[in-house]
Amino acid sequence: MKHVFMCFLFFFTLAVPFNALANKSSAPQASVKIPSSVIDISKENTYPNATQDLPRLQPSELAKTLLDTSKISIENLDLIRMFNETSISNAPLAVGYRAKIYLGQWPLNYESMETTVNWEYQQINRNFHDNRGGNTFHQMSYHQDTQKIIQGGLTAPIKNAEDVKKMMMSKAMEKTHLPLAFQTVVGYGTKHSRVYSISPRNLGYLNAYAPAVNEKGKVTFGEVYLVLKGNQRKLMIKNVTSQGIGAWIPIQDHVSFGFMTSPNPR
Repeated sequence: MKHVFMCFLFFFTLAVPFNALANKSSAPQASVKIPSSVIDISKENTYPNATQDLPRLQPSELAKTLLDTSKISIENLDLIRMFNETSISNAPLAVGYRAKIYLGQWPLNYESMETTVNWEYQQINRNFHDNRGGNTFHQMSYHQDTQKIIQGGLTAPIKNAEDVKKMMMSKAMEKTHLPLAFQTVVGYGTKHSRVYSISPRNLGYLNAYAPAVNEKGKVTFGEVYLVLKGNQRKLMIKNVTSQGIGAWIPIQDHVSFGFMTSPNPR
């Protein structure tokens, strides 16, 4: 093992990291039909949520070479980034040299099987007005009474949860073209100008909900080995397993409204 480790140090040197590129050009039209009851509050939200852009990581030449040798598709950006940060130098004395280096068990890819939207994932606010003593219509609009944190997450425990969440969110954003994040905030005092009318002798209730995407699919795990034979290098994936997983991913800066009137309290 000591000789293998020394050879590993001989062939590997750290290269300059290749930064992930975020494409922040024109936003595509959402492939999910947004109901009329849902409003984009990105301009009105008093809490500035950070934009979760889809990462665009360009593999290095070495990374491309290694990825092409794998029989299992590798989409995990953290694993690809590790390949980007590594270099292997050709050595004239490497003839006959062989090594198999264990890089760890990784979630390799995520296959999306179902993507749906719950437009009333979590109630975040309720505005109320009593117009039972009024003789004319009363107009009310949305006003966020408290700051609300909307938290998503995986539906079951899984290894390398953060890597899995990144892959799931990436696939969900590709399919829906909606702004997603596992945590989003609607700030106190957020308002919107849409008006709702309460007739005389009625109470009015305006409920606000945070929507979320329900993503379901399958994660493939495997033990990753880097195999060196002379100046040749390739990836070997062993002990491949799959696990079903689901996640709730809130939609940033969107609120779904439900308005009702009633002569009696509800």
